Amino acid sequence: MSSYSNEEVKTMTIKVLIVDDSALIRKLLTEILETDPGISVVGTAVDPFMAREKIKQLNPDVLTLDVEMPKMDGITFLKNLMRLRPMPVVMISSLTERGAEVTLQALELGAFDFVSKPKLDVSSQLADYSTEIIGKIKAAAQNKRLFSPVAPQQTTPKTVQPTHLRTTEKIIAIGASTGGTEAIRAVLCALPADAPGIVITQHIPAAFSAAFANRVNKLAAITVVEASDGQQILPGHAYVAPGERHLSVIKSGARYLCKVSEGDPVNRHKPSVEVLFDSVASQVGPNAVGVMLTGMGDDGAMAMVRMREAGAMNLIQDEASSIVWGMPGSAYEYGAGDTLLPLEKIADAIMQQL
Repeated sequence: MSSYSNEEVKTMTIKVLIVDDSALIRKLLTEILETDPGISVVGTAVDPFMAREKIKQLNPDVLTLDVEMPKMDGITFLKNLMRLRPMPVVMISSLTERGAEVTLQALELGAFDFVSKPKLDVSSQLADYSTEIIGKIKAAAQNKRLFSPVAPQQTTPKTVQPTHLRTTEKIIAIGASTGGTEAIRAVLCALPADAPGIVITQHIPAAFSAAFANRVNKLAAITVVEASDGQQILPGHAYVAPGERHLSVIKSGARYLCKVSEGDPVNRHKPSVEVLFDSVASQVGPNAVGVMLTGMGDDGAMAMVRMREAGAMNLIQDEASSIVWGMPGSAYEYGAGDTLLPLEKIADAIMQQL
């Protein structure tokens, strides 16, 4: 895979190959991407077999890949691609339960990120969609390394313990975006079954959050669920913000509870890391450990500063192990934490802080 610096990406023309069996989707994606002078759609393909030949001929920098296609599904093609000619791939996913499962599998196999399929009948949302996909194509082009999928870890079987009297004295708060599903999986799978309660905001669509939680729950020693409003935060449990709703923490007596709410996007996101981290700063204070993982933008960075000011201990993923060092880089630049760590050391560092 080619490797480009931020400055090189600003001056280069990113060559994109679109792989999708729908002529309408190919046309719409081409029109969207070519509104940016820094992107050139050098070709399209209707199936993976045509894509394979176009990759050889056109040498694209980034591939967009439909999850489900005729002749060969996107997952099979992605496996072959990552083995024979690894390159940045942005998945184009349907917002369905099936689409969520396949897309999460694609991220495990090394896909850079995903966007939903554009809605042909919702022109009012096209501007936001265009900004999202163009941003992800550019981020994929400047990705400095191939993402090495995290192998599922062997875990001890979950044991059901009485929870009606148990409370968590500490809270671990995790924020992530691009590359975050795999980074979160790596951290949670490395934590012990008796870890303190964990709250997580990952930028993710509504159709994906439950599937993501269920997927990680099968691998981790802790119990991982999609958060629901009023749910008590218990030791040995992780609560993932539902897509398109904010997650925050409130205190009721000696207990911490999840608050799931509607509301406007914050920093262009819902769920927003800013919302979660601000609630942890005000409700948990010095009993919190904050963790900022890979992601584009700066959502949550200033709230992480407020967590630190409230006495929390904060950990930030380092640039070398981040898919995109936007959110963690901003948090570090703003002074939210002094500790930069590679992904594989974050779980141990969390437990040491506690």
